[in-house]
Amino acid sequence: MLDAVVVGAGPNGLTAAVELARRGFSVALFEAKGTVGGGARTEELTLPGFRHDPCSAAHPLAVSSPAFRGLPLERHGLEWLHPELPMAHPFLDGTAAVLSRSVGETAASFGPRDAGAYRRLVTPFLHRWDTLVRDFMSLPLTALPRDPVTLARFGLVGLPPSTWLARRFHDERARTLLAGLVAHVMAPLNGFATSAIGLVFALAAHTRGWPVARGGSQAISDALAAHLRELGGTVHTDYEVKRLDDLPPARAYVFDTSPTALARIAGFGDHYARYRYGPGVFKIDYALDGPVPWTAPEARRAGTVQIGADSAEIGAALRAASRENRAPDAPFLITVQPSVVDPTRAPEGKHVFWVYGHVPHGWTGDLTDAIERQLERFAPGFRDRVLARATAGPPELAARNANYVGGDIATGAVSGLQTLLRPKLSLYPYATPHPAVFICSQATPPGPGVHGMPGHNAAKAVWRRLRQT
Repeated sequence: MLDAVVVGAGPNGLTAAVELARRGFSVALFEAKGTVGGGARTEELTLPGFRHDPCSAAHPLAVSSPAFRGLPLERHGLEWLHPELPMAHPFLDGTAAVLSRSVGETAASFGPRDAGAYRRLVTPFLHRWDTLVRDFMSLPLTALPRDPVTLARFGLVGLPPSTWLARRFHDERARTLLAGLVAHVMAPLNGFATSAIGLVFALAAHTRGWPVARGGSQAISDALAAHLRELGGTVHTDYEVKRLDDLPPARAYVFDTSPTALARIAGFGDHYARYRYGPGVFKIDYALDGPVPWTAPEARRAGTVQIGADSAEIGAALRAASRENRAPDAPFLITVQPSVVDPTRAPEGKHVFWVYGHVPHGWTGDLTDAIERQLERFAPGFRDRVLARATAGPPELAARNANYVGGDIATGAVSGLQTLLRPKLSLYPYATPHPAVFICSQATPPGPGVHGMPGHNAAKAVWRRLRQT
């Protein structure tokens, strides 16, 4: 009998399997698709030689993750590449606010009236980032925080809505960049703890950067799988699990799946019936004949580029997708241009480009024209660079990755108390009605992103049980 079986080879399932194997437990991992990866894959979606990331592409949380930093992933081929600027947010006048590794450069891009306010906001946390991110991303656990004073100070700033945090700034440049950071998790700007979301992304950029993985996000998953095999674990792909009886006998079962799928497989009925899924996304991967012709020079040097004319436009786009059940006329866009720093991603002189906008849950329309009209506002002539495009709305995204229910790439709404208390109100969020079954997907704390911390945290709960039995 195995000690543990893990279902789902996304970053969290892989991390949970690695953590258990590191502690001497026998582990087998089962994945329905033909390759490991989940939200961290790389494929030729458009033309030969153009390597795209179907989901996550830039990795500010992965490079800061306590789980990943404790593993020898570089030994297994993972290499982080840092663009000259982690992120830029261009405006219609041809200028841009930036999120730089330098706090000074970032503050200066906001203008003289807000430079000091931004410095005062981030400085208390910069030199305590490694401890803060461990405390922040490890909760809820029974262990006490390593730096409770800094964590409490962060909570005072982060728990209110981001609209409150925006009041610290006089001008629209800082407010718009902050609104864009919050929108990365598709949360309404006036939602609970949205200030923390924006602040985490900003601090990550200043301390560790917003890198891409050389060769694509698949490198993260492949490194985790290689380390798991090195530790004696086994990986089985093309193995769809429809019920617990499909799996070999084990002392514990760990699911990197949506709560809906877990309830169906394990026979938990309506145990997660109140769990809410959020808006979907419409994603386009482009093969380009040259770099994106951004009007703002800063955007040409950035790995990630946020697109939204101002905070009001960003807020309206989020409300349309999450509350008004319609596609926004001017969608907020998150874009990544990996080939500005990684020439392996496209043939010489060509580029790959990654973009998505928010749409209602389960939306079946086509946002291509709206996305490209928005891009043309900030990069005139963009359409002339397009060699090929691969589009994916909520149905296609859900078909590629079953965890993306209704196209929700966060595997659950990041709003209200569910921002922190996922998938149920519980001190033990990784436990389920069955004592030997656990959940470790991004539907559990600390939530969405390629960082492995839900898997890391869930593995702790599993090995405590295994040691008791």
